[in-house]
Amino acid sequence: MTDRILATYWIETPHPVEAAAEGLAGEQSSGTFVQVPGETAELRARHRARVERVTLLEDVDQPSLPGSRPPKGHSGPVRYHRAELLVSFPLENVGPNLPTLLSTVAGNLYELSEFSGLKLLDLELPPAFAEAYPGPQFGIEGTRRLSGVYGRPVLGTIVKPSVGLSPEQTAALVRDLAEAGIDFIKDDELMADPPHSPLARRVEAVMRVINDHTEHTGKKVMYAFNITDELDRMLGHHETVLQAGGTCVMVSLNSVGLAGVSHLRRRCALPIHGHRNGWGMLVRSPALGIEFPAYQKLWRMAGVDHLHVNGLQNKFWEPDDSVVRSIQACLTPLFGGYPVIPVISSGQWGGQAPETYRRTGTVDVMYLAGGGVMAHPDGPAAGLVAIRQAWEAAVAGTPLEEYAADHPELRRQLEKFRK
Repeated sequence: MTDRILATYWIETPHPVEAAAEGLAGEQSSGTFVQVPGETAELRARHRARVERVTLLEDVDQPSLPGSRPPKGHSGPVRYHRAELLVSFPLENVGPNLPTLLSTVAGNLYELSEFSGLKLLDLELPPAFAEAYPGPQFGIEGTRRLSGVYGRPVLGTIVKPSVGLSPEQTAALVRDLAEAGIDFIKDDELMADPPHSPLARRVEAVMRVINDHTEHTGKKVMYAFNITDELDRMLGHHETVLQAGGTCVMVSLNSVGLAGVSHLRRRCALPIHGHRNGWGMLVRSPALGIEFPAYQKLWRMAGVDHLHVNGLQNKFWEPDDSVVRSIQACLTPLFGGYPVIPVISSGQWGGQAPETYRRTGTVDVMYLAGGGVMAHPDGPAAGLVAIRQAWEAAVAGTPLEEYAADHPELRRQLEKFRK
């Protein structure tokens, strides 16, 4: 269906499933709550969304979300029917336009009173979107080339404390991490261009350290400066980083939106590190929002090169199965390409490396550890070495305890984190 957009939904409804599905299709295309004179049979045939498939699931006695209404005239107990729908939308309704696509497949449908639960599970998009959106500019290979890291994960950390450090204090921390052999460092999502650490000053101080380290060692640490801001300021921040010799910028995706990321991508000369902070409000309820397979396709089209996916045994709510699906989704080609590197973070240290590798079978990831690096008993350098050793053990299939017997950095990390 090269002329149609396919969206897969999970729904829960007190209405007959087929009727609720048709209501969704009409509301998100040519229809409204009542027949209007302009909605002719010819117009409907050309522009109305179609319900392509209905897969019935279980019924339940209680609604997942409040506010749904049973059919008019219904009496007696209400049963809530669950199903999976495949709905197709004419490309002609939307065009290759990401913001309008989002309004169509994930807009007012969440507010329809026919539903007590509704989640967008996945999207399939026609080639017209690939023709309109260039996608990631650097992806996995470009990131490896700029960071000089091959054959293993790109290992990194986040500047902590999240906020409060001056540019000079941040640069001092970067110096310690660079000397420890770090591949990648990023600003926290809470740190952008605040009065206590203006981005221009932070870039100047940090890049002075990184450029000096590169001159002496040949290794250039990739630092993702958080340029999240208004559009014109974001472009100005990008130029500041570029002119200072930086090799990465970061944006908070849900804060700047699809149009903001796409605007940046078309003018950007650096990899875009996409932080998904706020994603929990879109997915945490099993009965509402957008699942990651659909979510990540939107941002890959918009042009991010790195995309956060959480991590196994993380400090947040997300179960490991969901994290693994997210990593796999990022590594699945889109339009035959659009490569994006999954960014694993959240409470990570060397201990999660074996299970991460076992379940994903890839080293094409960024592996970010804050406390896992900084809190090593022997300092950040030892913490970084320990995580690298853990990944070596994971790829070799050697149990961590066995590998640690001959690798003191890993042994000390295991002693601390497995107390």
